[in-house]
Amino acid sequence: MAEPFYITTAIAYPNGRPHIGHAYEAIATDAIARFQRMMGRDTFFLTGTDEHGLKMAQTARDRGVETKALADEMSGYFQEMDRVLNISYDRFIRTTEPAHHEASRAIWQAMEANGDLYLGRYEGWYSVRDEAFYDEKELIEGEGGANLSPQGTPVEWTVEETWFFRLSKYQQPLLDHYASNPNFIRPESRRNEVLRFVEGGLADLSVSRTSFDWGVKVPGADGHVMYVWVDALTSYITGVGYPGAMNYWPATFHIIGKDITRFHTVYWPAFLMSAGIALPKRVFAHGFLLHRGEKMSKSTGNVVDPMELAERYGVDALRYFLLREVVFGQDGSYSDEAIVTRANADLANSFGNLAQRVLSFIAKNVGHVPGEGRPEPADAELLTIVAKATREELPEAFERLALSEGCEAWMRAVFACNQYVDAQAPWTLRKTDPERMEAVLRTLVLAIRDLAIAIRPIIPASADKLLDMLGASGRVYAELADRNWIDSAQLQPPSPIFPRLELPAEAAS
Repeated sequence: MAEPFYITTAIAYPNGRPHIGHAYEAIATDAIARFQRMMGRDTFFLTGTDEHGLKMAQTARDRGVETKALADEMSGYFQEMDRVLNISYDRFIRTTEPAHHEASRAIWQAMEANGDLYLGRYEGWYSVRDEAFYDEKELIEGEGGANLSPQGTPVEWTVEETWFFRLSKYQQPLLDHYASNPNFIRPESRRNEVLRFVEGGLADLSVSRTSFDWGVKVPGADGHVMYVWVDALTSYITGVGYPGAMNYWPATFHIIGKDITRFHTVYWPAFLMSAGIALPKRVFAHGFLLHRGEKMSKSTGNVVDPMELAERYGVDALRYFLLREVVFGQDGSYSDEAIVTRANADLANSFGNLAQRVLSFIAKNVGHVPGEGRPEPADAELLTIVAKATREELPEAFERLALSEGCEAWMRAVFACNQYVDAQAPWTLRKTDPERMEAVLRTLVLAIRDLAIAIRPIIPASADKLLDMLGASGRVYAELADRNWIDSAQLQPPSPIFPRLELPAEAAS
């Protein structure tokens, strides 16, 4: 039996509403989780919100509301995004949950018992926006000579009593782990960055704050709350039962944005080593989504609400575009034109049109599941192409998280089906060779069903709608080998699944 598969998104920081980057990460992680479930693996998918820290406290103060009220409101927006985008998580964790406070105190006490925490005084640069400490050598110069973090965010000089974690102690253990587990950090470009950072030397890390009180209280240290990243990262084990038995740990994948790679591949494994807890198997850092090739920012006015995109173009069209168009692990770009062009070309014109014209033709001219008729070699050739794409190429690519590559393999099989329809011309066979027509239509029904199952992780609602029309009960990859399903299928009246998209007037002008 395959071992359990545990996957997480990053735990989103909800000091603002979700943006397209949050949506992209949630959709990609959801597709991977759905794929693994369809492969028959016991899969657990966790997402959630990281609600503590100075940034949340400042945002609440600026808005004139209680911090807990802000956290409740903002976490609600992320839960609503997941609902709209059909995100099939098993656990939505909030770091304000009592169970999470208990888990955070437990890992703190485990690190303390290992001699890795000590009280001291922190003087250095801190970015409120990143909730991160930076060494002087990491800073970059901004306008007017202002110091900025490597992410380009403002930093401020901070002086306060703090607990430190002996991160320096874990420099060599981390390097040893990277060497013995070369796939721990993916893609390779991120791994190389982390290696350079750790090889450059690790300073002990400030892991508590006294300048505010919105966070998990440090056990036995009045006035101290845990550094938000200690608390946020711990949510990955809180969600599967820590400090009790953890059925799904270690995580198979943490799926995160490349800007928080250090926290997940340096700090988090060091905390776990200290606490005597197994390390996650892999951390995969995806790239940024750019709007027309530019980073999104409120100042340039190019921030797009993913909920608006989902409403405008449909959830599955958006999901397909993001996972087909963007190479997972690299930066990608999107625009209204790109979404419309890709969704129309692949979903509406190619796959949707294939299913619609075949099923409509059957409904009009046959009225039932086509019989075996008179097969020819072209039929078996097409089904071989479809089988290779759906049973081998797409699953193999998805296992590697090469989501766009898997979609490309699927599209090649869709194109082959359309070429087959044109070459066999069942509308002509209806008059000249009805027996041959039935064999052609039966072949196409078999192929369309396999294509619908294969692409389910990406476009689950649309695929299920089509499978329902085909009367196909199969929904997992193991059932792709079954060809007998067709004899008991009851075809339903066909209806369009992928409407052609149009550019909104403001985008077209």
